[in-house]
Amino acid sequence: MIGVLAGIAVGAMPGLSATMAISVLVPFTFGLDPLVALGLMAGIYNGAMYGGAIPAVLLRIPGTPAAVATSFDGYPMAQQGRGGYALQVAVVSSAFGGIASALALMLLAPPLAKVTLLFGPAEVFWIAVFGLCSIIFLLGESPIKGLISACFGIFVSMIGADPITSEERFTFGYLELFDGISIVILLVGLYAMPPVIDLLETPLETKGAGKALHTESIFKAFPRMFGYWKTWIRSSLIGIWIGILPGAGGSMAAFMSYNEARRSSNNPEQWGEGEPEGVAASETANNADTASALIPALTLGIPGTAVAAVMLGGLLVHGLQPGPMLFRDNADVVFGFMWQFLFGAILLIFLGGSLATNSFANLLKLPRPILGSIIIVLMFIGVYSINERMFDVYLMLIFGMIGYVMDKFKFPLPPVVLGLILGGFAEENLRLTLLIGRGDWMALFNNTTSLVLVALTIAVIVGPMIKRRLVKQRKP
Repeated sequence: MIGVLAGIAVGAMPGLSATMAISVLVPFTFGLDPLVALGLMAGIYNGAMYGGAIPAVLLRIPGTPAAVATSFDGYPMAQQGRGGYALQVAVVSSAFGGIASALALMLLAPPLAKVTLLFGPAEVFWIAVFGLCSIIFLLGESPIKGLISACFGIFVSMIGADPITSEERFTFGYLELFDGISIVILLVGLYAMPPVIDLLETPLETKGAGKALHTESIFKAFPRMFGYWKTWIRSSLIGIWIGILPGAGGSMAAFMSYNEARRSSNNPEQWGEGEPEGVAASETANNADTASALIPALTLGIPGTAVAAVMLGGLLVHGLQPGPMLFRDNADVVFGFMWQFLFGAILLIFLGGSLATNSFANLLKLPRPILGSIIIVLMFIGVYSINERMFDVYLMLIFGMIGYVMDKFKFPLPPVVLGLILGGFAEENLRLTLLIGRGDWMALFNNTTSLVLVALTIAVIVGPMIKRRLVKQRKP
């Protein structure tokens, strides 16, 4: 419940995101039971994806990138005096998409995990390489920038003691780096610092955000929404499919669902003028993307979105290694995590339907410089509490500046996190494969599964390059 409310609050603040909120939260979960900590993250994720609809409808300022499509019809509805109904459609649709996504995670992840249990060190190495390549070339406009980001993450993963020989690597004489760099420090620096700096640089205009919303009970409004059931089902399927694809994310799901719903509508000319079904299509899809993005993350260690990458970091912080062994060694935690996604989606109807919508709409009046300052203080406290040393705070600031520069130059940040997570994973399995094969590199290509993964990796690298070349040739 706390996670859902916090997520709605974060999503309602333009410029903030679920990724940043979870990054700031992770250090504060050290003393918690892993299932409680993961429940907070699941709640924030569910809440934030709906919370982005509040400023999108009221101000035409999407609280999250995935809420852009929501503003197309939500804002005209607010101008017509139907803003309350638009938000009710948004919260019911978000809950429907979230429930569908959680059920997909429950149904698809366990059998996929059983299949991956058959993989040996060589296959796991190629999965790690495939994950790195897929996120590099599916995120960002330039594969070269994605490659540089991933290489930076892999370099960070190599800082500290060698896992085989225990020799120091890239510590530059600092004893604090002997155990490596905590993923929490990297997450907070890369994901939380850049948007906070943007908030302080260019405070967003929030004039008119304090208008009171007078809405009827969501349970009275619900019968009017029955006509959207086809849109809910179609958008849920689109969102789940997009969520499973590495690097796609809720924004793509929302736009694809909106376009498909408009194409199937009997009155497409009214879309963009205040059509509630447009809000339903967008919100269902961007919430159906949440839990489904964790299907490849939990089973293969390949996150489908930036938030999934941050959640992998949360798993690692609590001693849980993403991958097929997670379902064998920590079944109680991982299935509890799935159930909390389902409960979080259901809670959206009760918490977001009336209480949160009216309350957090008024939070938009909070001055952005004050909000940014509060978040910076929380970042400092959270990172310092890891080991109670200022070295970690300085390290977080360094990563924050690196993240800010990368963000300005359009370098994708998820490959950095994935490089840190999968870099050590790939190195360990590569060296284990070579030890088993007595130094023979052909041990990496000894079975059909490895060859299939190699072919998929090559396709992921070459495919986008061929596509870009074809597009350039077609241009006049």
